Amino acid sequence: MEATTVKIYSGTKAELDSFREYKNESYDEVIRKLLFIAKNCSKKPELSKQTIEDIEKARKRIKAGNYLTEAEARKVLRL
Repeated sequence: MEATTVKIYSGTKAELDSFREYKNESYDEVIRKLLFIAKNCSKKPELSKQTIEDIEKARKRIKAGNYLTEAEARKVLRL
């Protein structure tokens, strides 16, 4: 895929930052996640509400430090 530069206001950037689930999550990943949610909200509002709630729960869990690293997950999954 070809990349492009997009000019946004610093307030918009700060809001995008608040949607990051982990420190190195790219803006492309954040925007794609938001687009996915927006598309599903119009198609299946009841599913979308659950998805948003699940994302919020995951964000709280991650911020609390309750997650596995890739190495830990590999160990648990015996990979």
